[in-house]
Amino acid sequence: MAHQNPLFLFFLVFLLSLTFFCFPSSASLSTVAVSQTSNDTIACALIPGDVNAISCYNYRQNQSFHLLPSVGFRAVAGGGGFVCALRISNSALICWDLRSSPARPRRVARGQLGIAALQVGWRGQVCALDSAENLSCWRWSGVNFTSPPPRLSSIAVGDQFLCGRRNGSNAVECYVTGLGGGWRSRDPPMLLVAAGMRHACGLVASTGKVECWSPVSSGTVYSVPDHTAYEFNQLALGDNWSCALRASNRTVACWRADGSRLLTPLDQVELLHLSAEGSVLCGVVSGNYSLICWNATEGRPGPQTSLALSYVLPGPCVSTCQSQVLPGSGNLCPAGWVICAPNDFLPNISTSPPPSIQSPPPPSPPAHRISRRNLAFVIVGSVGTAIGVASLACFLVTRFCGGMTCRVHDSGPIEQMPPAPGSQPSQASPPKSRPPQLGRLVSLGVGAKLEEFPLEMLVKVTNNFCASSRTGTGSFGSVYEAYLPDGRHVAIKRAEAPSPSSVYVRHYHQDNEHAFEAELAFLSRLNHKNLVQLIGFCEEETAELERVLVYEFMTNGSLHDHLHKRDDSRLHDWVFRIRVALDAARGIEYLHTYAVPPIIHRDIKSANILLDATWTAKVADFGLSLMGPADESGHLSLRAAGTVGYMDPEYYRLQQLTTKSDVYSFGVVLLELLTGYKAIHKVPDGSSPRNVVDFAVPFIVSDEIHQVLDRRLSPPTPYEIEAVTYVGYLAADCVSLEGKDRPSMTEVVSSLERALAACMRTPSGSRSQSFD
Repeated sequence: MAHQNPLFLFFLVFLLSLTFFCFPSSASLSTVAVSQTSNDTIACALIPGDVNAISCYNYRQNQSFHLLPSVGFRAVAGGGGFVCALRISNSALICWDLRSSPARPRRVARGQLGIAALQVGWRGQVCALDSAENLSCWRWSGVNFTSPPPRLSSIAVGDQFLCGRRNGSNAVECYVTGLGGGWRSRDPPMLLVAAGMRHACGLVASTGKVECWSPVSSGTVYSVPDHTAYEFNQLALGDNWSCALRASNRTVACWRADGSRLLTPLDQVELLHLSAEGSVLCGVVSGNYSLICWNATEGRPGPQTSLALSYVLPGPCVSTCQSQVLPGSGNLCPAGWVICAPNDFLPNISTSPPPSIQSPPPPSPPAHRISRRNLAFVIVGSVGTAIGVASLACFLVTRFCGGMTCRVHDSGPIEQMPPAPGSQPSQASPPKSRPPQLGRLVSLGVGAKLEEFPLEMLVKVTNNFCASSRTGTGSFGSVYEAYLPDGRHVAIKRAEAPSPSSVYVRHYHQDNEHAFEAELAFLSRLNHKNLVQLIGFCEEETAELERVLVYEFMTNGSLHDHLHKRDDSRLHDWVFRIRVALDAARGIEYLHTYAVPPIIHRDIKSANILLDATWTAKVADFGLSLMGPADESGHLSLRAAGTVGYMDPEYYRLQQLTTKSDVYSFGVVLLELLTGYKAIHKVPDGSSPRNVVDFAVPFIVSDEIHQVLDRRLSPPTPYEIEAVTYVGYLAADCVSLEGKDRPSMTEVVSSLERALAACMRTPSGSRSQSFD
């Protein structure tokens, strides 16, 4: 690849090797998963090759497709219309919502090293055990572990319940959502446990018999009839039916929830692994490692199976096995690694030689299949499509803005639209200068702790607001640097005087008035070290209404200038950049979480992140800010406002504002920090301006972040590269097309804290635990 750094490549190989050494030897990780949507059943599996990528098969449509074909994974699990997988390179947990088309990747958890078991429930809930038997669950709003979960050696997740076995005793513990939030023990101890939609089954340790029960109802228990002790050593459960593999010959037997037998078309085929959901059961054929699927509920023999995938990885690659190794599996894994025979506690596997893997045949692709290398670009291309209108608007407007950053304002709710071009303005007389408003705001409790400055003083310290004192522009006017008579270094923002010459100009100045009042109202009641401090105000009626705000001066300017204008910036350091991002994220988190009522900034961008004398980053410019809905799931119906390139495409399209709109904008800032490119920047070949999201995210999701890192900085050290990559994944999550797929700012802060801690670890520290 072009521009690859040797140090980076060396460390990437090292990281990959380190990740493999963290793999536990566990039969609870799978390389095959089945997940049912409302219309389809999807079977997914890892495919052997240079990259253990995921291929999937739509059972109803008889079609196969890939998920991130250039990215390697080590285990998959599925349920409730979702498929989740653990990445090889960084042990991140990624999930796809198969109910949408195309299925888009969503990073659920980052750096989940040491995962020993992974399960996805019937509503898409994700749970995992690590090698220390710690239980973690995601995407499960009903889970509230009021007491520490028990130490479990295996787990099974159904519809609103989770069961597992205690290590050593094999005692079964179950947690059911909505039944008091506690764990309930049940007898007898079991050698394995599996979950269906509403029932669970296990192999009783003392008798070797299969026993099933319903955790979510009365707890009805029944034993599967007509089988010998320890006849089965693997279970797969669907919706009111169950199947098992025989230990003696690896053939399958199935039965209904009442214990009556179901006929199967595969009573003579030897299988290595079973996976099920809904009405469909899939198995890996021992003779050729193909994946076959059939409708288990039809209950009739015959050739009812479908070839889902012609060649799959029959199990996860591990360093050691507790008992038998799958014969020939060393050829399917990296050097020194093998695949364990299914269910080590009762090994009984065919010793027939495995199929040749010199040239493993890929699944037969449909004629319209997109190339493996480019599919990641297609997945995130929808983001570029959604914001293409905004990018085009910026391209057109910049021709009239002289290359300055373009802002999009609004004047309130959607219903309050400005006059359409060509329409007649209102016959009402043009508005005159508005009377002072600060008295009204102070009477409401706003600004009570602020100083009120005389205009004469501010005119004097700014030399009559001369151009030489001007340092920039804000949401409603120009900003000037000055020293007050008592020596305080301040920034003075003066509102632009209104003009009645045009209805559009009047509308623009009404925006400025709203911005002034918003800035005053919000900053006067906020107090956080990562928000710019408002010191005081001035509002005097002279020939025109003068409105001025006075702030602490931010000595080191804006993040935008350090990234895109200043060659002497201290931001030429990865640790420093992550620290700046964390400071800004904490300020935004305060607005969303701790301000009452919550505040949505609406104009997060690098130009509005300022650096003080100690290089602490602070969020500034609240001119477009609004009070958010009290309910996190709610939204405000407003015309889009903000800065093109940073504006949330969902907000722009639906005109529904949420806190996740700020998260999107912050994700663009993270991409600026990583790449050094502006949100909208020129392309070297002279073509149309390009959005940093379109440019950077495809490389990040393809695990090629080194292709887009800011080349003005030295390559990340071995103690920085994992953190930088982690921040890249975080940025990609923040700019997800839909707000519901973005993290909250609290999650962003937590992620950046971990990234910074990992980035600053001493050489004696253990990198492998950086993101536990």
